Amino acid sequence: MESILVAHSQVSEAAAIGIPDSIKGEALVCFCILKKDANWSGSGRIALAAELKESVARDLGKALAPREVLFVADIPKTRNAKVMRRVVRAAYIGEKLGDTSALENPGSLEEIKRLASEVRLPA
Repeated sequence: MESILVAHSQVSEAAAIGIPDSIKGEALVCFCILKKDANWSGSGRIALAAELKESVARDLGKALAPREVLFVADIPKTRNAKVMRRVVRAAYIGEKLGDTSALENPGSLEEIKRLASEVRLPA
């Protein structure tokens, strides 16, 4: 999933998480960091998100297409550059974060929490 996203010319990093879904059981939400020259404008961002969803659906099948593709400035990682998907998921769905002492960039969680509040999460 993540390798398909970073294969796009405008995406430099990506992380995918599963979130609860009342129909599928679990749905995918992807977080992408765009390259510096990428189009961050509102309409460009919407078109790019749709393009990335379509790429995943084409390569892995429609059932695995992400529900959301969200663009962030940074993804929470350890000092060894390992993406902390557990923490990303907890921040996105509003669960307790647990131990975040290994995070190199704890400020990145605030952006994920803000995005979660902007996106309607189904019950």
